[in-house]
Amino acid sequence: MSERRSRFARLVGLALLSLWAAQPATAAHINVVTIAGSINPASSDYLQNAIAQSEAEDATAVLIQMDTPGGLLSSTKDIIQAMLNAHVPIVVYVSPQGAWAASAGTFITLAAHIAAMAPGTSIGAASPISVGGGGGERDEDDRRSDVALEKAEKFTAAFIESIAKHRKRNVEWARKSVREAEAIAQDEALKLGVIDVVAVDQADLLEQIDGWEVEISGEVRKLETAGAEIRTLEMDSMTRLFNFLASPDIAVLLVMAGLLGLYIEFNQPGMIVPGVLGAICLILAAIAFQILPFSVVGLLLMLLGMGLFVAEIFVTSFGLLFVAGVVCFLLGGSMLFDMPEVSDLTVSFWSVLVPVTVVFALFAGVVVFAVGRTFAREQTAGVSELIGLVGKTQTALAPEGRVFVRGEYWTARADEEIAAGESVEIAAVEGMRLRVRRRLPHQ
Repeated sequence: MSERRSRFARLVGLALLSLWAAQPATAAHINVVTIAGSINPASSDYLQNAIAQSEAEDATAVLIQMDTPGGLLSSTKDIIQAMLNAHVPIVVYVSPQGAWAASAGTFITLAAHIAAMAPGTSIGAASPISVGGGGGERDEDDRRSDVALEKAEKFTAAFIESIAKHRKRNVEWARKSVREAEAIAQDEALKLGVIDVVAVDQADLLEQIDGWEVEISGEVRKLETAGAEIRTLEMDSMTRLFNFLASPDIAVLLVMAGLLGLYIEFNQPGMIVPGVLGAICLILAAIAFQILPFSVVGLLLMLLGMGLFVAEIFVTSFGLLFVAGVVCFLLGGSMLFDMPEVSDLTVSFWSVLVPVTVVFALFAGVVVFAVGRTFAREQTAGVSELIGLVGKTQTALAPEGRVFVRGEYWTARADEEIAAGESVEIAAVEGMRLRVRRRLPHQ
C-alpha cells in the first residue's frame, strides 16, 4: 500500500513539474515613457511611478524618450534621486530629431545608465536663467538677485558634477554646461563622452545597446534589448492635466482669459457664459500657481496693470494710465516666474506676453474710446431727462397726486393745488417722486 502511495506521489510530482516547465517564460519587456515639455511635479511623478512600476515588473529597462526645455530644480532633483537609486536599467533617449535636452534635461540625460541622442538633437545650456539684468547703477534688489543667481549656479554646478562623476561621464563639459551655458549637438556629445550612443530611432537604439553591461546596485547586469517587448506607460488623466497647467505661458493665458471673462460678465450681467468660463480659467490658473513657484511681486504688478486699464475708463489721464498699465503688465509678466534659484521656466516674452498685452490693451482701448464717446454725448436717458418735460395730472395735486409723463405714471407733488387733467411741467426728480409746477398757457 505504501509503495503504491509512493508511486502515486512521484507521478503527481512529475506531472506538476511538467506543467511548470510547459509554462512560457515571462517575456522580456521595456517600459517606455515620454517627456515632451517642462520638468515639473507632474512629469516628475510620472517618471518616478514608471521606475517603480518597472522595478515591480522586473522590466528589462526603462526607456525615457525626452524633449524638454528645462524645468523646476526641485522636480529635477526628485527625478535624479529616483534614477540613481533605481534597481532597473534606465536609458534616456533625446528624440525625435530636432529635440533638445536643455537645462534640467541635461541633468536627467547624464544620470541615465545609458544616454543616447537622435541625429539633429542638442544638449546643454544648464545655467540658471534670469531675465533681469542690464548695466548702469544697480540697487540693493539687483545685488540680492545676483547673489541668489550665483548661489543657484554654484549649487547646480556641484550637482551636475556629482552626477557626471557617478555615471563616469565628461565632468569638465558638465561643469561648462552650467557655468558657461555650453550646449552641443549629438555628434559632439558622443565625441566628448557626454552620451553613449547616437541612434536614428528607437529600434536602432535597442539594437545598439543589446548586450551592454550596466551596474545596478553594485551588480553588473547585461541588457537584452533586441526583440524585447515594448510597453508604453501613459500619463493618467489627472497627471496629464497638471502637466499641461505646469507651464508659465498657460498660467498667464488662463489669468488673462479669466479676468477678461469676469470683466465682460460684470459689464453685461446675465450673459452667464463669460462669467462661468472666466471663473473656470481662474480656478485652473490657481492650480497652475500651486504647481509653479511664482513671484508675488510679479503677480501684483500684472493685476495693477489691468487695474490701470480699467481706471483709464473713469479718469481723464490723456492715456497716461493706459501706458502705465501696459508697462506694469509687461514688467510683472516678465518677473512672474523669474526665480532662477528654483526654476528656469519663464513666460515667453515675445511669443506670449507681448501678444497677450497687445490684445488686452486693444480691448481696453476700444472700451475706453466707446465709454468716452458716451460721456461726451448729451444724456438721452435716465431721470435727469425728465426735467422740463410736460405731463398731465391724473388726479388732483393737493398737494400730492399722480401725473402721466412720457407713457408712465408717477407720484408727483406741487407747491400749489392743481386740478386733475391740467398740464404740468416737471421741475425736479426726488427719488421716485416728481416735483411739478403748473404749466402756464403761454408756455
